[in-house]
Parts: sequence; C-alpha cells; structure tokens
Amino acid sequence: MSLIKPFRGLRPALDKSADVIAPPYDVLNSEEARERAADKPLSFLHISKPEIDLPEDTDPHSDVVYSRAAQNLREMIAAGVLVQDDKPCYYAYRMVMGVHVQMGLVVAASVADYESNRIRKHEFTRPVKEDDRVRQIDAVNAQTGPVLLAYPEALNIDDIIDVATARVPDVDVTADDHVRHSLWIIDDKKTINKLTSAFEKLPALYIADGHHRSAAAARICNERGGSEDALHRSFLSVIYPHHEMKILDYNRIVRNLNGQTSEDFLATVGKIFKVESVETAVAPLNQGEFGMYLEEQWYRLRLPSENIPNDPVASLDVSLLADFLIEPLLGISDPRTDSRIDFVGGIRGLEELEDLVDDGKAAVAFSLFPTRMDALMAVADADEVMPPKSTWFEPKLADGLVSYMLE
Repeated sequence: MSLIKPFRGLRPALDKSADVIAPPYDVLNSEEARERAADKPLSFLHISKPEIDLPEDTDPHSDVVYSRAAQNLREMIAAGVLVQDDKPCYYAYRMVMGVHVQMGLVVAASVADYESNRIRKHEFTRPVKEDDRVRQIDAVNAQTGPVLLAYPEALNIDDIIDVATARVPDVDVTADDHVRHSLWIIDDKKTINKLTSAFEKLPALYIADGHHRSAAAARICNERGGSEDALHRSFLSVIYPHHEMKILDYNRIVRNLNGQTSEDFLATVGKIFKVESVETAVAPLNQGEFGMYLEEQWYRLRLPSENIPNDPVASLDVSLLADFLIEPLLGISDPRTDSRIDFVGGIRGLEELEDLVDDGKAAVAFSLFPTRMDALMAVADADEVMPPKSTWFEPKLADGLVSYMLE
C-alpha cells in the first residue's frame, strides 16, 4: 500500500460550506461549542461536539453522545448538506491567516506506514483522549478530524500542487476567526498518480498535530482487520510542506512560587540565567532566551550557551525552561499532572500572561521562543518525544471541510 492515496471525500454541498465548517473538536470545550453553534443547525460541531444537542449535564464521553454524533451525520447526509464525491480525489487545501499562507494536500495516509514509523511521531498519547477518538470513529464510521502532517522539502510536490491550483478554488470560505479556507478538488488521474508517486519517494512524513487521532485510527484498523485495501487501513490527513507551517510560542504560567518570596525567587533565577529588567513584554527571538513576568515587571532571561545541551529533546526551549527553572526552582517535575502549572497558546498574546499574573491567577509567567519545525522533525527522527505542550500550530484546520468515510 502506498504512503498516501486519494479517497471519496464527504464534503459540504458547495453552497453550504460556510455554514458547515467549524473549529477542530479539541480547541473548544462543550460550553464554547454550544455557544459557537447557537442558531447554526448545519455547523459541524453537531457532529464533532454532539453533546451540545443534549442536556448540559451530559457526560461528553457517554454512549448517548457518540450515538448522537452518528445520528447527526446521517441526517446531514440525508438532507444533502454533506455529499460524498463519486470518485477518489485528492484535495488541495490552502489556509490564509493574515499574511501567512500555507498550501497542502488532503489525503488518506497509510496506517501501516504510521505503525512502521515512516509517519513519525513526537508525542505520547493519553488513553482517555485516544479512547474518545476510537469511540467517535466507530460510532460515525468515519474520520472527521484530520491529522496535520508535514513533509520535508520536495519541490516537485510543490510544483504539482501549484499547477493543480492555478484556477479558482472549488470552495473558498472565511471562518469566524477570519482564517480563509480554500479547497481544490483534484480528480484528474494523471495528477493523482503524480502526487502518489512523488510522496512515495519521501523518506518520511511527520505528525505535527493529531497524535490521538492517528493512534485511534491505528486501533480501529487493527480491531477491524480485513483486506489490505480496506478503507480503515488509512487515516484522514492534511499534509503541508514543513517550511510553510507556522508554530507559535506555547507559554507557561505557574500559580505559586513554591514557598519563596518574589525577591528570593528572582535572586535564585539570577544564579542560573542572565537576568535583564525590561520595560515591555518579552517575545524571545533566540534559543535559550525567555521572558518572565513577575510582580508587574518583565524580565529577559538568557541561559548561557554552554548550558544548552547537544540533544534534540534537551535543547528544546520548553526543556531548557523545565530543566533549569521550573523543576529545580519551582518544584514541578511532571507538568502533565501538576495543577500548579498551566499553558497558554501564543495566539492569545503576551497580554494574556500579564492579565493572569496581575489578576492573581498566577504568580509568574514565562514566554518562550517557538519550537522550530526542524527541531520537531529532529526529535521525531531520533524516535524521541517532546515535552507536553511544546507546539501550538496556527492556523487550525477546519473540521467538516473534508471527512473520510470508512464504508
């Protein structure tokens, strides 16, 4: 089986796309999804977050929620809101956020290549989240949340996609967050074969976001068995060239100083980092540089270069901050489970860090240099995992633009 293959996408009817597409299921909680879908009966949130159609005290992981997702999907197909293409296609998918543009390809990626690590991972998965995706896929018999993948430099692939998109897109909508989503249907067999062959020559693909979705797809594949060409032996993915992908900073707040006064804590930090008091918020520009907001004051922290190890994981800025400050000075050894630490995506801006500290919800905040795509790929190539909350990708893929039916 090839690394990628075309498939018969389930998509909104052309005049319904703007009404259907929704944010990814995992960036909204149930309350936010309920508010976002209010007065929007065609929103894909009714499939990806179906608890919004049930009483507010409904457990989002109860059987009735997954059943409701399947019912809502069936009803939207029956009403002609969602329509499946007649033949297998690839779909070129462009996202535009401000001046940032990225052009990729919607495909069915090989579970076998995921399991052999040709599609490479960089995160652990959590059983609860993985189980949720397995149950959702099983209930709707479809993959509705795409996995975000990256491919290494391949100018021939870029060129093929450029030629295929040298026309007006088949779908062109702007979401509530002002991100523009454009889709080109690629159903020409010659172009499809070129793309399949070009991707087959790549040494690897890299999961950027969607480890739980890909792990769930692999579990479904193994549970269902069947022939090598069974639809469940692939998973819904969108692949972008790595150099076009945008990773924002993923910042940290800590709720208390582990029994220290601000003065003592700052003095101890100064024994490890070069500390500079500054007048404005710090957006780090280099590896080993951090911003710290404490007692209504910003500081620029610089870790001496000789302290930065030559290791793909330990040299990440999220690792450096954890290893040299958060664990030894603040006593947080497991950021996955310690309630004293929380994470703030860079899309919210540095003002959010200031507000959380000024409002007393945190004692100190740290701004980080964004993880680079080449660093992510180096970790994956080394078969290692990154610390939790290392990357925040923007823009986000839209749910509902293309889904992958398993029958």
